[in-house]
Amino acid sequence: MMAVINPAIAPNRILFAMLRVSDLDTSIAFYRDMLGMIEIRRETFEDAKFTAVYMGYDEQEDDTIVELTHNWENDGYELGTAFGNITLAVKDVYAVEAFLKEQDVKILRPAGELSIVPSETGKKYILAHIADPDGYRIELIQD
Repeated sequence: MMAVINPAIAPNRILFAMLRVSDLDTSIAFYRDMLGMIEIRRETFEDAKFTAVYMGYDEQEDDTIVELTHNWENDGYELGTAFGNITLAVKDVYAVEAFLKEQDVKILRPAGELSIVPSETGKKYILAHIADPDGYRIELIQD
């Protein structure tokens, strides 16, 4: 049987999700202008030739954030087959989708009620899926 981690030493929250991006300025603009995030901080590692920009809705001490990493000598990536999506809470998924469509953001799954429900809660989710400039899937769930 597998051991269970002691709560005294267990991780206690998600800090950030890291995405490698091909064009840092385009990605920053997308997360800022299309999704309303702010730049929390930036770290440039000249010797390793990469820059990490942390985006989110609040400081990392209070919220989970997204790390956009740009390796200077790489201009593109293949999306991994195991990555699912980043999920963001929105108040009105239809309004957000309408705005994003006007901005020519790629809509992967139009806004609507999920046809399945979890057996534990029966909760109905209203959601949409979009793609960021590098094709990463972002799920918008009406909160």
